[in-house]
Amino acid sequence: MTDTVVHDAPGSRFVLTRGADEIGFTEYVTREDGGIVFTHTELDQELQERGLGSTLVRGALDQLRDSTSVRIGATCPFVRRFIAEHPEYEDLTTR
Repeated sequence: MTDTVVHDAPGSRFVLTRGADEIGFTEYVTREDGGIVFTHTELDQELQERGLGSTLVRGALDQLRDSTSVRIGATCPFVRRFIAEHPEYEDLTTR
């Protein structure tokens, strides 16, 4: 089965799915200036530490890069660490 990152805009989150199952999500809030701040990331406990969190965050950031010009921030420690460890995404924090 393929893992897919889907933007659930009404729910203010990106969801990682495997087939028909939701296996993780990352939530965000929209700032007054239109920017996005990631606040929380969660994965199915049985699937943690298999790189799926990175798959989820990478997919979310790639979608935002491709479809918006908003500035990205993170209070979620996982997303903040991911951006720090992947400098190719740092430009999203300064747009």
